[in-house]
Amino acid sequence: MPSPTHLPPRHAERSRFGTVSTLVKLVAIAAAVVLVSGASVAAIALTSIASQVSANSVDISGGGGQSQPHVGAFQGGFNVLIVGTDNDASQGDAFGERDATLNDVNILLHVSADQKSGVVVSFPRDLIVDHPQCTDPVTKVEYDATYKQPLNTGYERGGLACITSTIENLTGLDIPYAGLISFNGVIEMTNAVGGVPVCLNEAITDTDSGLDLPKGTSVISGSDALAFLRTRHGVGDGSDLARISSQQQYLASLVRTLKSANTLTDVTKLYGLAQAAASNIKLSTSLASLDSMVSLALALKDVDLNNLVFVQYPAGSSAAYPGKVVPVTSTADELFAKIKADEPFALGADSTGPGSSVADGGAGDGTGTGSGTATPPSSTAPDASPGPTTAPTPGSTDAGAPGPSSTAPAVIDGITGQTAAEQTCADAFGD
Repeated sequence: MPSPTHLPPRHAERSRFGTVSTLVKLVAIAAAVVLVSGASVAAIALTSIASQVSANSVDISGGGGQSQPHVGAFQGGFNVLIVGTDNDASQGDAFGERDATLNDVNILLHVSADQKSGVVVSFPRDLIVDHPQCTDPVTKVEYDATYKQPLNTGYERGGLACITSTIENLTGLDIPYAGLISFNGVIEMTNAVGGVPVCLNEAITDTDSGLDLPKGTSVISGSDALAFLRTRHGVGDGSDLARISSQQQYLASLVRTLKSANTLTDVTKLYGLAQAAASNIKLSTSLASLDSMVSLALALKDVDLNNLVFVQYPAGSSAAYPGKVVPVTSTADELFAKIKADEPFALGADSTGPGSSVADGGAGDGTGTGSGTATPPSSTAPDASPGPTTAPTPGSTDAGAPGPSSTAPAVIDGITGQTAAEQTCADAFGD
């Protein structure tokens, strides 16, 4: 259905994250955190996995080279970009025929300098941005800068390296680590972790993505997880922004699962997830070693769930770009200034994105339902009208380095999202 945030499909239904978003961390918190028990897993996987990780790596440094962190030695904050593609030559036509490969999911993980908090930013695939000049590190083809083009066209003009430089240009952040995952990778990763609980306020059947889940909580894996992450027409207002909300619910649940005792003490699960990551995720050379992944995992393991917040990049509709969204510059500038400075900030009232609401009880089992009131983001960007935001108050969230206890974190108006500790539920399309 046409809407300010609905891009008419160029080919079969595509993932936003892949699918996940699946992601979020399906390099940092999936591929990396998975190795958090580090020593035993690394020892088992050293021969069979290390060679796969290195062979599939890609240089995103522009030829300058990047050093890799060593186990136990990584200090300070860092940024990791996880990119989900909607197509891969090795997966065949199982998900429909496609005429191009697009970066439909673009997720940035920022961990603070004290490694006590983090922010995960999802960038809409239809976001109109400037793409800087870049060179494909594999083909060595040089691409001129382009202006006012959808973000998801970046993969076609230079792969992971060019997408990374585009996000750096947009945010002002340095991104030394990145990973690329496709549909098959999402399936294998979710199978390896043993399933992820998700919550629906109403049953959803979406023939486009293949999602068919009942009301309430379901533990999903494999193709069901992929369908949940891909569904757009089944949730919220049918837009890609609503799909991001579902992906954030999934990622928050995934992080809780990975940090649970049953996952982090199960060597079989950890090894299986490490194998899945090595076989299905293409990493930047800066991250493509077991030492690097374990080092980042050791940094991530102490991040409190209440201090890990998932947000959507601020975007609104524009008459100049029908079917796309444009940056709400003032809000984005405020967000990334705080991220760069590791300053704490809070999500405002009713801040979950379209298509998602906080479950009764807020956090935990995901068996409740929720409702919300619309709170349009403020914007001073010319010709930009924010999309809908629906959700109850997620509460104050310290997403950066801890500030003075006597000072409450500032609220950034117009930011939608949730914390990793919160259980949200997907709202069916039209509800």
